[in-house]
Order: sequence, then C-alpha cells, then structure tokens
Amino acid sequence: MPHFPRDGVPDNTHPVNLVEMPEGSPMPVAERPPLFEVYMRMAEELAKRSTCARLQVGTVITDARLENVVAIGYNGNARGFPNRCDGTEPGRCGCIHSEQNALVKAPGTLPDKVAFVTASPCVMCAKLLVQAGISHLYYRTAYRSAEGIEVLKRGGIVPVEYTRWATHWREVRS
Repeated sequence: MPHFPRDGVPDNTHPVNLVEMPEGSPMPVAERPPLFEVYMRMAEELAKRSTCARLQVGTVITDARLENVVAIGYNGNARGFPNRCDGTEPGRCGCIHSEQNALVKAPGTLPDKVAFVTASPCVMCAKLLVQAGISHLYYRTAYRSAEGIEVLKRGGIVPVEYTRWATHWREVRS
C-alpha cells in the first residue's frame, strides 16, 4: 500500500508524516496544525529574540519522533557580549547563527534529530547539522545562497521548504 503525507506536503517524507492509504483514497482534512507547523511557528517566535540587524532566525530541534524539543536557538552575539552585531557586512556581522546556538545545547548522541529553522542554513551550519545527526530539516524561507541546501542533501539530510501551513491556520483559527 502506498504512503501519503498527512500534512499534504509531498516533500515531507518524515516517517511520522506518512500514512498508508489505498491508491485513489481521498486524503483526510487536517483539523489542527500538523506538528511540523507547530515547531516551525516555535522557531518563528524564537527568531523574534534575535539581535542580528540583518536577518532574524530561530531554530527548534526535536527528537526523531517529534515528541520532545531537545534544543532551541536564535542568532545573536555571544552570552555576555553587547546585544548587537559586531559589524555590518553580510556573513561577517559577528552573530552566532541560530543553528549553532541550538546545536551546542542538543544532545550529541541522540540519533535522527529533526531541525526546524526559519531560514535555510548557510554552508557551515549545514555541515554542522550533518555532523550532529539531523535527519530532516524544515525551513520557511531560503537563505541568500542555496549552497547550504546542497550540503544538506550531500550529507543525507532531507531538506523541506515548509510553507503550506504558514497562513492557513492563522486564517481559519484566528
């Protein structure tokens, strides 16, 4: 029997999202936001704490089954430093990236962690995510360079641009 994504996002192949259904069956209508969307919105809220002048980014890392948040992060200066960028040049503002801030808090031995980030990662963050054992990365918007996405794919991480539910539940439930 074929597998279909519960959330209606074809690229979302995470095992928690897939449901077996007979070919041609109508997909059930979601009555509440999928967990993937809930974690993306948590990342968006974290981004609001960012002190980076150019791009505010938030990250949530969960366990493989999406049952526990294991780390959070947002971009900004180091603890105890001024809450502002060190410079204005893109890519050299001195802020620690949200993925880096989350990864330093995440348990290293936990397999198949899942990351939710408001912007796709840069190359270095993508390499760190590969090294940390992330299996899937969900992002809302693309970073200025797609190179990080290519690194994720090369490293075996499934990147998913997750925008389908970005406004839907806000419109229906607000």
